[in-house]
Amino acid sequence: MISPSNTKARRKIQNPKQVRERKKSNLTTPIFLGCIAFVLCIVAAWAVDVAPVTQFFTKLHQLENELPWVLQALLNPDRNGMLIVMGLFAGFFAIVKIFPQPNRFLSIAIVPILLAFALRYLFWRFFSTLNLENPVIGTLSLGLFLLEIVIFLDYGLQTFLVLNKRDRKQEADIFERDIKSGTYQPTVDIFIPTYSEPANVLKRTIIGCQAIDYPHKDIYLLDDGKRENIRKLADELGCHYVTRSDNRYAKAGNLNHGLTQSRGELIAVFDADFVPTQNFLSRTLGFFQRPNLGLLQTHQYFYNRDLIPVNLGIEREISSEIEFFSRHYQKLRDGTDTSLCYGSAFVIRRNILEESGGFVTSSLSEDYFTGIRLNSLGYQTIYLDEELSAGLAAENLAGYITQRQRWCRGTLQALFIPENPLTIPNLTLRQRIVHASGIFQWFLPISRVIFLILPVAFFFTDTIPVKTTLAEWLNFFLPFYCSHLLSFAWLNQRSREALISDVYAVIQCVPLSITAIQTMLDPFSKGFQVTPKGVAKDRFIFNWSLAIPLIPIFLINLAGIGHLLYVLFADFADILNYSPEEQTILALSLFWGTYNLLILSTALLSLLESPQTDSYPWFELRRLIRLKIGDRTISGFTKTLSEIGAEIELKEPISVKDNIPVTVEIVGEPLELLGLLTRDCDALQVTFDKMTLEQNRALIQLLFCRPGQWKRIQCAGELRVLWLLLKSLVRPKFLTGDRKVSPMPVNF
Repeated sequence: MISPSNTKARRKIQNPKQVRERKKSNLTTPIFLGCIAFVLCIVAAWAVDVAPVTQFFTKLHQLENELPWVLQALLNPDRNGMLIVMGLFAGFFAIVKIFPQPNRFLSIAIVPILLAFALRYLFWRFFSTLNLENPVIGTLSLGLFLLEIVIFLDYGLQTFLVLNKRDRKQEADIFERDIKSGTYQPTVDIFIPTYSEPANVLKRTIIGCQAIDYPHKDIYLLDDGKRENIRKLADELGCHYVTRSDNRYAKAGNLNHGLTQSRGELIAVFDADFVPTQNFLSRTLGFFQRPNLGLLQTHQYFYNRDLIPVNLGIEREISSEIEFFSRHYQKLRDGTDTSLCYGSAFVIRRNILEESGGFVTSSLSEDYFTGIRLNSLGYQTIYLDEELSAGLAAENLAGYITQRQRWCRGTLQALFIPENPLTIPNLTLRQRIVHASGIFQWFLPISRVIFLILPVAFFFTDTIPVKTTLAEWLNFFLPFYCSHLLSFAWLNQRSREALISDVYAVIQCVPLSITAIQTMLDPFSKGFQVTPKGVAKDRFIFNWSLAIPLIPIFLINLAGIGHLLYVLFADFADILNYSPEEQTILALSLFWGTYNLLILSTALLSLLESPQTDSYPWFELRRLIRLKIGDRTISGFTKTLSEIGAEIELKEPISVKDNIPVTVEIVGEPLELLGLLTRDCDALQVTFDKMTLEQNRALIQLLFCRPGQWKRIQCAGELRVLWLLLKSLVRPKFLTGDRKVSPMPVNF
């Protein structure tokens, strides 16, 4: 353990006030419960016919017949109105299809059309479709509409923010010259906080940090696990090893202790599994020439495949879930000066951090609230959308859900701590609105659960919560929905498709709904839980804990669809005598239930986790090699490469016996490795053996540290994704015998 003198930092970081402040009375939970009680009281008053409440809903029910002519014209468009809608949609379609990537000018053209279609739909829903004939149907109708309002508010804000999307790559180019020329070269301490991550994961991170092309840096391994093998690893690799007497405040406390043990002007933080590229500091440090810059966050990329596409066997065409956040959402927030710090691959200014009291310890999301505290003090937090590091995504679904629950709980704790962005001083109204959206989006999983269950009321009862005809529904809903599907991937830089996002949402909705409610009732009942790394499994494993709440919902939807089809075919003549509203609700229930079945089926199938026998990632990396077998040398190429071996392709055929000793020279790299050559299903493979530390360094740098190596996957498109989902249902991965995970693509 090292202990350089830094008493000034120690005085500022130790004994934080957050714990005492957290214990002060907080009205958030009573307000939350009070709102629920208020709604229930209104419903009860309506049900027992309390005069003022009943009169209010009666007046609301009559509103449709008393609309001014302007709204009447909007809700009952004539032929010219329909032509305008069709013309807007045709122009929208042409822009999206002709131009593969949006720019500011195109966004200014597209965003108003999207918002107009959304507002048109909401006006129609409120003024024309609510069914308030009695308290039961009225409650269901209003509840459905309010859920839509919540979703549309979030959608509208995200769409509007596209107009201020910010990209800082050109600024980084300019600032990089100052770093490389020596004009600006501050001292940097690199922190790697760790608790239980395995040594092989930490090793590549430390080597990656040491490979960063920058002279004035020190690397600190902050080990809250107090492990002797990790201390030896730090000694072997030549970095500082730091522990502390206790693990108070988890990761935040670990980082704050690291501040007292170091001296650099800037602090760069990497999670234990995040490996930086060699140009990480040269691309980021120059921004800190601006004296008001407190923190810079970079793109979050992962060097292993996302679990859900892997389990479905479609990982080659589906990007990581977090790519949507990094490539789209963060750039939206940067445009409103609300960029999020998400705990790894960021740089922060030491003196500003110490001025603010160190990393926030009052929440599980120390990264997020540290950024908010800096904003409150008048300092900027910005985002650079470049893949300057890569980490290890959750390797099993239990870890994946645990991680999301921690994010949910940590973000909602904002409502209970002094760093609440809705009340903390000195934030602008725009910043508060965007932060509010980010906080309350964690309640959206509750609405997703309700949307999965709600069709049950239509399947087995005569309830009609939406008064409309099929023609009206198509008129108002279809332009909005189709424009949303067409523009979703276009606006987010082709990082995500709406359909696959819905599969993720369904898998998470129940545990996140429970977590959100638990947090509102008892916000600090759960501590920090580390996402497990280096996980391996040798067989297919079904995640029953996630499946159990989804299976009954699936069966109810299946029974409902069966009931509707029976009614449709057995009583077709009677259906012709139904009212237009009854026929419409039958069609909508059939459509809604079928969609739910598709998403639920895919979600349940994705809970069957694929085998992962190799804890080392493999990459599609083509490199010229020379293979030496005894006195013979043969040229060839690597097809895939990892820390433990390679799949190769030779320019001339050879006969291979198992475990032939060979030497692999990677041309253009200072790398010559010993190994054993085998043939597996007509593919030649080399398993590396007896690697020195310097060889290991060179190989890790080749695999993880080359600037610009991380390749962005462009999403497949909605129709393609629909086909992939249907294909995965018809031919699930466990039946095809495919147990392999596709290697990650990287730029050569």
